Amino acid sequence: MGIMQTPAEVRAFARAHDMTTTAGHARGFMQANLIALPREYAFDFLLFAQRNPKPCPIVGVLEAGQFTSELIPGGDIRTDIPAYNIYEDGQLTQTLDDASPFYSADIVSFLIGCSFTFENALVENGISIAHIDQGRNVPMYRTTIPCTPAGAFSGPMVVSMRPIPASQVSDAVRITSRYPGVHGAPVHVGDPAAIGIEDLAQPDFGEAVDIPEGTIPVFWACGVTPQSIVMNSRPSLAITHAPGKMLVTDIPDRDFLIP
Repeated sequence: MGIMQTPAEVRAFARAHDMTTTAGHARGFMQANLIALPREYAFDFLLFAQRNPKPCPIVGVLEAGQFTSELIPGGDIRTDIPAYNIYEDGQLTQTLDDASPFYSADIVSFLIGCSFTFENALVENGISIAHIDQGRNVPMYRTTIPCTPAGAFSGPMVVSMRPIPASQVSDAVRITSRYPGVHGAPVHVGDPAAIGIEDLAQPDFGEAVDIPEGTIPVFWACGVTPQSIVMNSRPSLAITHAPGKMLVTDIPDRDFLIP
């Protein structure tokens, strides 16, 4: 499998195949995290996202019974992600390539901006991305940074980590701060222990990456945070993307770039 250029190509491939990650594919287009919940939880989650815009920037909502939108023309939210996690009462019970059996008529889907969206801008500015270079999924970690509770939902923030050369950290902060709709600037730079991460070689989600000499770990708020919140808050059902395996949309990255 080579690098796929268009969002439709990635979605079509995802319907029939698993992928290690969607990072690096369809460069120039926004990728999104998914959390889908029964309608009874929808307002509480919307309020949670409003109170926690850094880890949960909402880029789209599909109402109950809606399975496609202008973000994925001709697509289907139930099948067009490479893999889905199913949580029941806060427990991960299944990972599937087709979530259709769990999409009852009252499921509301929230799409949350993903930091893969700004990776193309980093690469274009000469900042290499370790997990792409190494052919791995991005490492993600639960932290001790608390999110602001809302209704039924509470729990800690999840972050993604990219090792950045020390001389380019300020550039990475500047570039990503211009993408607030897809997590924006880092939430932490440097010592992982300061945010409760004991071992970078043991991520909670994704895969560990080799950390090149002369780089500093840089941490961005991550759209896997809702999965951590689900584990903590235990709604009866939640359908999510498998971490690192995103919904690739037709929305250009530049739509999320602020001057």
